[in-house]
Amino acid sequence: MDGAAMPAAAIAGAAGAAATYLRMAAADAVLARAAGAALALAEAFCGQWLIVRETEEVVAGTRGWQRLAVVPVRSIVAPAGDLAVDITADGIGWVRGAGAVTVRYSAGVAATWEALPAPVAQGVVLLAAHLFEHREGGASPPAAVAALWRPYRRMRLSPEVRT
Repeated sequence: MDGAAMPAAAIAGAAGAAATYLRMAAADAVLARAAGAALALAEAFCGQWLIVRETEEVVAGTRGWQRLAVVPVRSIVAPAGDLAVDITADGIGWVRGAGAVTVRYSAGVAATWEALPAPVAQGVVLLAAHLFEHREGGASPPAAVAALWRPYRRMRLSPEVRT
């Protein structure tokens, strides 16, 4: 999922947890890159941002509701003017306005690495350790990674329409 960069503190937290899992004294640069890649893959697999961060999105000027691209939305900073905003219980952000507008909002499951659901964090650690240990390639990631992340996966089978 494109957008704001993963916070460095989240990558450091994931790298530290992976270093502990691998029984290393401290995470090195290679493990930190593997942890960053594992977090990005987790977000892509789950279909949502895991760590809260702010982003901006240009919304087309129509009278109908427009769905924001990133979930789960935590807050929407609506620009001045005639713009209606709504966040559903499952974290989908919606905006409606007369003209094209840039909407700034924050989205993510957890505020910090430590606040992530344990299965998601464990999957990131397992994948980071796998990427570190098999950096030459050729080995498939552990099946447990997908099993840990699957309950947190958001899937859209058809476009959502709101009236």
